[in-house]
Amino acid sequence: MEQFQHISPQETKARLDKGEIKVVDIRDDQSFELGHIPKSFHLSNGTVTQFMNENDFDTPVVVCCYHGISSQQAAQYLIHQGFEQVYSMDGGFEAWRGLYKFSTGN
Repeated sequence: MEQFQHISPQETKARLDKGEIKVVDIRDDQSFELGHIPKSFHLSNGTVTQFMNENDFDTPVVVCCYHGISSQQAAQYLIHQGFEQVYSMDGGFEAWRGLYKFSTGN
């Protein structure tokens, strides 16, 4: 069985800037609205089907949560759904926020 991989916020940003990955944010609605990684998709139980319908299974996906803990379970879930390259971003959104500006809205 495939396993998710770990990725740093710096590597995430580099690959996002090149358009190589999709970032999904699994934090709650209010936290996502207050700020998130640019172009990230708010992934929840209610939007997971939409995400799977809109993205190919060979699209590399980076999962972001608050601190990089719960994203590991979500990343493994996406592997089980058939995504081939899934990463959990180490340190989560808090690490990203410490390094980079973030957007409110898209």
